[in-house]
Amino acid sequence: MPFPDLIQPELGAYRSSVQMPGDFSSFWEATLAEARAIGGDVSMVKADTTLKAVDAFDVTFPGFGGHKIKGWLVLPAQRTGRLPLVVQYLGYGGGRGFPHEQLHWAASGYAYFRMDTRGQGSGWSMGATSDPVGTTPSIPGMMTKGILDRNDYYYRRVFTDAVRAVDMLVAQDFVDAGRIAVCGGSQGGGISLAVAGIDPRVKAVMTDVPFLCDYPRAVQKAGRDPYLEIVRFLAQHRDKKAKVFEVLNYFDGVNFGRQAKAAALFSVAVMDETCPPSTVYGAYNAYAGTDKSIEEYEFNNHEGGQAFQDRAQMVWLAQRFS
Repeated sequence: MPFPDLIQPELGAYRSSVQMPGDFSSFWEATLAEARAIGGDVSMVKADTTLKAVDAFDVTFPGFGGHKIKGWLVLPAQRTGRLPLVVQYLGYGGGRGFPHEQLHWAASGYAYFRMDTRGQGSGWSMGATSDPVGTTPSIPGMMTKGILDRNDYYYRRVFTDAVRAVDMLVAQDFVDAGRIAVCGGSQGGGISLAVAGIDPRVKAVMTDVPFLCDYPRAVQKAGRDPYLEIVRFLAQHRDKKAKVFEVLNYFDGVNFGRQAKAAALFSVAVMDETCPPSTVYGAYNAYAGTDKSIEEYEFNNHEGGQAFQDRAQMVWLAQRFS
C-alpha cells in the first residue's frame, strides 16, 4: 500500500498547529484536586495464579469521582527495598486482561502495574472496570462521549484515573518514588503523554504509536477508527466543529507534551493508518523535555515495533533508572 501520510524529511519537520488553552494547566490542576479530595479505598488482593517468579495482585483504586478502577500489579517474587515503577496504560477497546500477560517488566526487576480503562475491555482483551458516568448524544465508541463539554468529556475521567493510579502506587512501601515510568501503545501512548504532562513525579515516558494527538490533523489523515468517530459525529452535528476542537485542545497529546519534562522515548510507524505518523511527530516535536528520542518503523502499520520496541524500551529505561 502507499504511505498514507508524510514521509521523511517532511515528516520529521512537521509541527502541529494545535493551540494550548490559556487555562490548560489550571483546568488539570483543578480536576486532579477534585479527584484527590474525594479519596477512596485501595484494595490489593493476591491473585490466584501458578506464577512462581513473580507475585501478582488484583488491585482496585479510586479514580475520577472516586470510581473503582481495576488493574494488575506484578512484582518480582524475590525483592528487597524499593523498586522502580512502570505503569502501563492500554490501547483502545482493550482491558487489563490476565495477570500472566506482559511479564517482562517485573522479570526485569520493576514493580509493574497495568491499569484497566474504564468502560472498555471488550475489544481485543478483557476489562473489569465500568464507566458509571452518563453522556450527551455521541457516536458509538468513546471518542465523542461528552465531547461538547470539557468537564464531561470521557478522557477527562480516563486521564484522571491514570494519575490516581500513580498516586496509589507511590504510597506503597515497595515503590521508589524517584523512579516512575509510564508507558503504553496507541491509546495507552496518549494516556502516557497526558500523565507525563500533568504529573511531574513521572521521570520517564515510553509512548508507542500514540493516539489522542493533534486531533485536527488526525481527523483529516486517519484512514481507520477511532479518529473517524469524530468525523462521523461532525457529519451529523455540522454546527459543532468549533466547540468540538475547543474541547479537544484540553486533551491533546501535543499540549501535554508541551508541559512534560520527563525523559521520553517515542515510536512511530510510517505506514500507520490509525494514528497518522505526522500526528506522532506533532507531539514529539512539541515535547518540552530535552532527553527525548523517537524510534521509527518505516514499513509498519499501527502495530508499530512490537517486540523490537519492547526491547528498545527495556534498554532505554535501564540506562535511566540504573
